Amino acid sequence: MLRKTVRYLGLALVLALPSAVQSQDNVGRRASGRPATASAGAQEFLSAFQAIRDYSLQELSDSTLWHRAVDGLIRELNDPYAQTFTPEEYDDFQESNTGNYAGIGIQITNLNEAITVTAVFRGTPAEESGLKVGDLIIEVNDESTEGWTTRDASRAIRGEVGTTVNLAIARQGLTAPLRPTVRRDSVHVSAAEADLVGPNIAYIALDRVARGSADEVGAALSEFSDARGFILDLRGNPGGYLDESLNISDLFLDRGAVLASAESRVPGETGRSLDESWTAKTPDQVPGKPVIVLVDQYSASASEIIAGALQDHDRALVIGERTFGKGVFQNVFRLTETRHLRLTTGEWYTPLGRSLHRPRTAQGNPLPEEPDAFRVVKTDGGRELVAAGGVFPDLEIGNDTLTILEREFLSQTASARVPLSLRIEEFAFGQAERQRAAGGEPVLDAAAFEQFLTGLAEDGAQRLYLDDDEVRGYLKYLILPRIARRMDRVGRAVELRAIRDPVLSEAIRLLSEVETQAELFATVDRLNAASRDVQVDASRIR
Repeated sequence: MLRKTVRYLGLALVLALPSAVQSQDNVGRRASGRPATASAGAQEFLSAFQAIRDYSLQELSDSTLWHRAVDGLIRELNDPYAQTFTPEEYDDFQESNTGNYAGIGIQITNLNEAITVTAVFRGTPAEESGLKVGDLIIEVNDESTEGWTTRDASRAIRGEVGTTVNLAIARQGLTAPLRPTVRRDSVHVSAAEADLVGPNIAYIALDRVARGSADEVGAALSEFSDARGFILDLRGNPGGYLDESLNISDLFLDRGAVLASAESRVPGETGRSLDESWTAKTPDQVPGKPVIVLVDQYSASASEIIAGALQDHDRALVIGERTFGKGVFQNVFRLTETRHLRLTTGEWYTPLGRSLHRPRTAQGNPLPEEPDAFRVVKTDGGRELVAAGGVFPDLEIGNDTLTILEREFLSQTASARVPLSLRIEEFAFGQAERQRAAGGEPVLDAAAFEQFLTGLAEDGAQRLYLDDDEVRGYLKYLILPRIARRMDRVGRAVELRAIRDPVLSEAIRLLSEVETQAELFATVDRLNAASRDVQVDASRIR
């Protein structure tokens, strides 16, 4: 599910209710306190409500009928982003957007059938209590975690800020479990990671536009200010908060540059009449340095605002695939103390007035398009950009695809129900812990790899595949970056991933060959021209 821009507003219900219903919720008055006048449609709806409540053979409570009525109303809006939230769903929504939750500050994974600590975040109660990566959580509040899922453990460990949770920890080398009591606190999980790759190129990956994301990206720009160029990876980024996306764009643009604009309705009035626009407030934090933004079909919402702003101002080269095209934003309204409504309320535009929105069905499928009719706009630098929903890359490159043999292998392991991803994670975690203790580089031990393959065979993977060099090479490619990441070697993990990531590898190659943004654009212009010439020649041959 895509994460959206959130504004927290209260919503006053203004329908006039018959007395039998009005007495329950007291919602038959406007905010001013004056009685509301119901329209004919409202009277029809409420009469139907009463008839169903009083005469239907299936007895339903008022609250159940209201919930179903609201859900039905949303389904008929043809708004794929509208949704009501239960309290639990709203908490999950909040956490996914902000990265904030009340807990102790650890990441847990079910490895080797045990709840394993796979990350301890800095400055959190978990770190202060001495928890370490590799610890096994065997009890929570005196209850065994045997057979628990990570969700079970997470729910038990989390709680209100200021309360405590009692853990029992099994740690390698100790014969008795540790029993720390950890006080819960507010925890923020970073949305960005950054490191140097290749010939002094700064790589910044942003997996969502959460609270604090602009500060995190800004800190990375400061830390690597001497880099020859910057890669901002927004692939798979589903968006988040508007103000954070604007502040991130601001980091790369000069003061006064338009960042984005929006159209929405004045509440209660017809037509789009409320216009807003935002401009950069600070100088470019990395002036003169070439920037590449990576996007794909899953880059959406707030991440598209960033890519669109930098592309419109000739500040970044965009590489990858056309973005999702979520150019509308939502507000979240509080319906009651326990229910919230997310509703589409406006539309975004890039600095050059390009709509980011790509119309879709209620199920989220794109509507048919006519590419020949796509509008084109020009930047100040004379570059032509497509304005047809979403951000079109300056250099289009698809993601890596699997070979036929690799597909067969994955299909066979899936049919045999081999937990391949889990086994890879378990193996990489163990290798990383041993290599971290030894102070070595991320490598793949040959003997350990053979043991790993034997384990897969015991799980049901066919030796026909496991003995093939192509499949073995694919598995090594999946494992090595995970080992490096578990060792906190982010840059090395990115370089290893780039071996089969054509978008990332091309970005590194381009930045290693140019010194300015103008040179970067010129290089890509030549690549695109050569590609068009090849296509023309191919059409003549046919």
